Amino acid sequence: MKPTCLLPFLGLLSSGLVHAADTADAIYHGGAVITVNDDQPTAEAVAVKDGKILAVGAKDEVLKSKGDDTKLIDLSGKTMLPGFVDSHGHTYMIGLQASTANLLPPPDGTGKDIASIQKLLADWALNNSKVVERVGWIAGFGYDNSQLAENRHPTKEDLDKVSTEVPVLIIHQSGHLGVGNSKALELAGITAETKDPDGGVFQRKEGSTEPNGVCEEYAFFMLIGQLAANFDNPINDTLVLEGAKLQASFGYTTAQEGRAMGAGLEAMERVADSGKLPIDLVAYPDVLEVENPKPTMDYKNGYRVGGVKLTIDGSPQGKTAWLTQPYFEPPPGKDKDYVGYAAIDEETTMKAVEKAFDNGWQILCHCNGDAASDRYIKALTAAKAKHPDLKNRPVLIHGQVLREDQVEAYHKLGVFLSLFPMHTYYWGDYHRDSVLGPERATNISPTGWALKRGMMFGSHHDAPVALPDSMRILSATVTRKSRTGKVLGPEHRVDVPTALKALTIWPAWQHFEEKTKGSIEVGKVADFAILSDNPLEIDEDKLAEIKVLETIKGGTSVYTRPPEGASISTPASFGITLDHSPDEHCEGSHIPGFKPVCGDGCFNHGLSVMLRAIESASTTQPGPLTEP
Repeated sequence: MKPTCLLPFLGLLSSGLVHAADTADAIYHGGAVITVNDDQPTAEAVAVKDGKILAVGAKDEVLKSKGDDTKLIDLSGKTMLPGFVDSHGHTYMIGLQASTANLLPPPDGTGKDIASIQKLLADWALNNSKVVERVGWIAGFGYDNSQLAENRHPTKEDLDKVSTEVPVLIIHQSGHLGVGNSKALELAGITAETKDPDGGVFQRKEGSTEPNGVCEEYAFFMLIGQLAANFDNPINDTLVLEGAKLQASFGYTTAQEGRAMGAGLEAMERVADSGKLPIDLVAYPDVLEVENPKPTMDYKNGYRVGGVKLTIDGSPQGKTAWLTQPYFEPPPGKDKDYVGYAAIDEETTMKAVEKAFDNGWQILCHCNGDAASDRYIKALTAAKAKHPDLKNRPVLIHGQVLREDQVEAYHKLGVFLSLFPMHTYYWGDYHRDSVLGPERATNISPTGWALKRGMMFGSHHDAPVALPDSMRILSATVTRKSRTGKVLGPEHRVDVPTALKALTIWPAWQHFEEKTKGSIEVGKVADFAILSDNPLEIDEDKLAEIKVLETIKGGTSVYTRPPEGASISTPASFGITLDHSPDEHCEGSHIPGFKPVCGDGCFNHGLSVMLRAIESASTTQPGPLTEP
């Protein structure tokens, strides 16, 4: 599918005329400018004054705003777009991607089999021995059983080969489940007698009640809560700051923390108060855990609370999403009728949505399975009947398994769809062959059904489920090609201009900020992403190879790609650390019970933090960390 070319309109509109008294601080020229403004889709130059866009259009016209002190910035053939607006992600948790052992599978990491997972954990622990001593755990993020050569989850015995005396915890790429070694299970008090909690499962050894180490949903949160004790303000603040920096490196100028809670909210406020946030950050506290979130449209030092978040089910690739029809291949220990499960009951869902509407709050709701969407639609219908004139722009998050009748229902209810087309790349083959089967997998993140109804949609990354890679998102939204190059749902492919709107002006609308962000127009905030190539001209199969060279927030450069590489190729290359000791390559360690596994998987030093100590370890039922 060839991208639809925008017709150039280089003459300035009346709103872009330069008045004699207006002198620009900076003028960008010498490259392509894609404005994402249908009335003026392209331009030759852009002028900026006091952090806002002063003029857009033909170079000769824009240069009329040049003064003695105006900086002329030559794009040298590069392409300028509006800064990207995060439709859904977890800034607070994105720091986790750069904080623990990177277990992601290729192309974002090297976690391709269980042996490589063991090596990555071992190398990370050796390079971060001081932090392991401080926190008392070895942790890794991002393994994906569907991409491991063994096509299964690691078990506690696999992790015991890393250490028998230090607890080891690895988090699935979805954030909805994880695995602990024997020591971790011991500390969490998880035994053969431990019953599955509501909304969670301890996977068991075949023919036994003994846990195998794999913990799903609320069972996983019981395990990860044990990591809470040694978290402090500096660690929490670092997660926020480094998460925002990582997003900025991919061209995002407005980020989202899509499920915030107590300590995370406090950390975001502290970082904002320090004046260190490089980009804007909008938080959505968990409606079940934060009594009075205090949403506002006003940023304070680049931070605000935008509304609330609700989570109804889990992850399709983790096979915990709640479906109406059985999984194509049920997970181990489940029968052929297994459909996943809800994370909360119907009464809780109805009351949470009603509370949001009663208070006039925007609500974001995580629904991956179609059964979860049925429940959300029911709750929205009841709330809308009670508040028919409320314009709070409710949002569906993910919608991996949607039926077309549900898209129609969301359309009638005025719901904004924040979809996850990047799933077609990362898990498309797995959805087709194991999770959903060919028919349902074709329609994951059904952008075509939305466009058929004239609906806007956002295309998100849900980091740390995946890297916040804007160009990977663009590529997947346009091509819908899986890792093996198979197209999943050709009727849901969109052209490049539409996919760019799903990264800019449409999620700006989602956040009630379409009048100030999302396009390059006079009067809007000077938020820009500078790309190595023009996405309207490059072959669609090369979209993912485009690099973000610079990110500009309010007229100020907040990220520049270093000469040796950029827009982080792996989380580990981000380079943040609490441990400045020299590398200890595979020569042994003083960590008790630690068994080095030598290999080529050594990553940089990292923060030995997990998220969510956040809430105290005494929290009885913490909610999910993030959603895929």
